[in-house]
Amino acid sequence: MSESTGDLAKLIEMIARALVDRSDEVSVHEVVGENTTVLELKVAKEDLGKIIGKQGRTARSIRTVLNGASTKLRKRTVLEIIE
Repeated sequence: MSESTGDLAKLIEMIARALVDRSDEVSVHEVVGENTTVLELKVAKEDLGKIIGKQGRTARSIRTVLNGASTKLRKRTVLEIIE
């Protein structure tokens, strides 16, 4: 894990922990590809709705923050929310 993408994973984990009730079950796994890094966010089943939000607004907001941070680092990073 490179330092910059590790920081992005920590950022996503911090945001997710702030949103959910069971913060001890939040995990972010990083899958590094040639051009794109995929961050897989896993939360407790009962907290999934809090991460996704109404009509996906919370998830879209988290992805927007990730997009801005990864653009600044000149990386391409995608967030996947694992059920």
